[in-house]
Amino acid sequence: MSSKVFVAGVGMIPFKKPGTNEPYDVMGEQAIRLALADCGLDFKHLQQAYAGYVYGDSTCGQKALYRVGMSGIALVNVNNNCATGSSALFLARQAVQSGAVDCALAFGFEQMNPGALKSAWTDRAPATERALKLTNALVGMPELPTAIRQFAGAGHAHMQKYGTQLATFAKIRAKASRHAANNPLAVFRNVVCAEDVLAAPMLWEGVLTRLMACPPTCGAAAAIVVSEAFAKKHGLRTDVLIAGQALTTDLPSTYDANDMIRVVGFDMTRMAADIAYNQAGIGPKDVDVIELHDCFAQNELLTYEGLGLCAEGAGEQLVNDGDNTYGGRWVTNPSGGLLSKGHPLGATGLAQCYELTHQLRGSADQRQLRGARTALQHNLGLGGACVVTVYQRH
Repeated sequence: MSSKVFVAGVGMIPFKKPGTNEPYDVMGEQAIRLALADCGLDFKHLQQAYAGYVYGDSTCGQKALYRVGMSGIALVNVNNNCATGSSALFLARQAVQSGAVDCALAFGFEQMNPGALKSAWTDRAPATERALKLTNALVGMPELPTAIRQFAGAGHAHMQKYGTQLATFAKIRAKASRHAANNPLAVFRNVVCAEDVLAAPMLWEGVLTRLMACPPTCGAAAAIVVSEAFAKKHGLRTDVLIAGQALTTDLPSTYDANDMIRVVGFDMTRMAADIAYNQAGIGPKDVDVIELHDCFAQNELLTYEGLGLCAEGAGEQLVNDGDNTYGGRWVTNPSGGLLSKGHPLGATGLAQCYELTHQLRGSADQRQLRGARTALQHNLGLGGACVVTVYQRH
């Protein structure tokens, strides 16, 4: 990545439970206005825009953007499942880095319904049909929602292969709640301990409790990325550099290995992380703070291993050593993550960018990791897509 791209402005609104939110276009507008105000730009300076959302008709992005302004700029609507927000950011960064534009907006929003995720299309085969067939074969339990079968199924596979304890996943969930207690934008700010997590209703006996799954959430977030020349011309801040970024999709091993850990994106994660590390000229040990895709507590542990923070099978030791929180080797999900901050699909990746930008600026308030200089973002969508981004204080 030879041409430098900077995060000049970020915006995020409080995440909320379904039914307590503003309409999606209002949420999108609010996030965009906050990002513009954060970097001190007018709408007229935006040259391209990328709108991320999963549950909505085509051109919902225009409906949200038009509330801020109408200047005729190119806008692309993006849907990459739960990796949608960071996919929009990937495209905005790529447009600036290529020289196509000097200033691009990525924004994401989601207006979700309560309950388990479900497709809006029932008259055709799902895009994830291959993964569903493999999940049926490896996990069964058709009475459970698909996401639970897949991610808890991957956690169960890890437990069987490496002896990982359910209590370890409970520790991850408890850690998320402690972090979110300091985040005024998180949907859940109540602190729970590991015992509380284990005492919650079992969704899969011995494998998953209700508190180990992220909640359906409504919200929006946005980021504005610019070239170095544009930043200098307009007096914008250049303290947060996108030093590496990769978007990957499924590999043959996702399905051929007959392993639920692979089905939920382990190899996509490993590949994207390796590319992003190489672009930035760093390794996992150089990272200070991480926002990763903890849609389930189980997936956070799997992602430690996928990102190379530890060897495969060593995620439990990382948790027990306290190397995933303040005072340890890395601080993971200082925002509270998807488990406590919430997971509005189209906004999630941009909310991660928001948190890490503030961590590198030193403006994360009570969540601040002192001296943070390198940040790592991981956003995953089954079907599949994975985006890993390295940010550095410049």
